[in-house]
Amino acid sequence: MSNPFVAEIRIFPFNFAPRGWAFCNGQLLPISQNTALFSLLGTNYGGDGRTTFGLPNLQGSVAIHTTDRASSPLGTFPLGSSGGEDSLALLISEIPQHTHSVQAESSHRNTLATSPSGAVFGDPSPTLLYSQSTTPTLSPMNPSMVSVAGSSSAHNNLMPYLALNYCIAMQGVFPARN
Repeated sequence: MSNPFVAEIRIFPFNFAPRGWAFCNGQLLPISQNTALFSLLGTNYGGDGRTTFGLPNLQGSVAIHTTDRASSPLGTFPLGSSGGEDSLALLISEIPQHTHSVQAESSHRNTLATSPSGAVFGDPSPTLLYSQSTTPTLSPMNPSMVSVAGSSSAHNNLMPYLALNYCIAMQGVFPARN
């Protein structure tokens, strides 16, 4: 393996950290045994700064670019900050007030549609369920047929993923500033 920079993070597709590397799992390390690494990371990822410091924890997380500009459209992300949620339950305060009305074609002189795409509910008989009339006569249906859903249960909030191991170089070339 080429000489990495101290504190360089790489992704590995196997289940162990190579010699001279450690998993980015948030573990605390003694400063006395890792002075070069501590001088680069500080306490951005944990530790008390006197005897210990923390490694970044990228378990179940996605690395993003840091920004301290208030003008960033997504806000500010100082080095070492974390956020996001694995699962999420939407609250009423997070959903704009809105209604879902259901309409059906009130004239039963419609033609059979082979697909419900672009059609409205029509004659309730099994052969003429949907209408694709370009000028349907619409009537509102009973509002109680559309009800509240979700029961405040959390849903998965993870993007598609592939599990790999992030590792940080414990030794190597100390990066020069500028």
